[in-house]
Amino acid sequence: MVKRVFDILTSASMLIILLPVEIIIVLIIYNEDRKSIFFKQKRIGLNKKPFTLYKFRSMSIVNATSNENFDAGDQSRITRIGKILRKTKLDELPQLYNVLIGDMSLVGPRPEVKKWVDFYPQQWAYILTMKPGITDNASILYRNEEEILAKVVNPEKLYGEIILPQKLNIYKDYILNHSLIGDIQIIFRTIFSIVKH
Repeated sequence: MVKRVFDILTSASMLIILLPVEIIIVLIIYNEDRKSIFFKQKRIGLNKKPFTLYKFRSMSIVNATSNENFDAGDQSRITRIGKILRKTKLDELPQLYNVLIGDMSLVGPRPEVKKWVDFYPQQWAYILTMKPGITDNASILYRNEEEILAKVVNPEKLYGEIILPQKLNIYKDYILNHSLIGDIQIIFRTIFSIVKH
């Protein structure tokens, strides 16, 4: 209950405080190609219930679909404003709405598409007993994940066999040891990692 109250108050406050930034981003995205502002994708949430995750669109409209294609590292799909949004993580701002309506938490295991949940079903069965989050320790550790994947011949294999298992272990550790103070620390560490880079 404390975590949920914290999520509601913080996400609502941030949506209001950052409204000028959000409006500017919306106008720039629309002005670039007069296409959709948001990227929507089905992710698996609490108790394996699917939900729609929102981001500011950072890809060309041809590639900005809600499917599960794994094309990380393909820079050709990123728009000019999209590169900036991804580097600063501003494309994630619409997920504050996901937090506000209860699909997500500010801090928690990052939600995956069904394909990757089905890849490790037993581990996800435990992890999805907690609401997914916008950020967590795995997100900080793999802040430059897309750059890492872009450097290998088979990014899907690297993600599925190396990166995702490491993330799952971090998620499990979070579930066992999470606290409100810990969440606040993760939020500040996330902000610091963005500013630092």
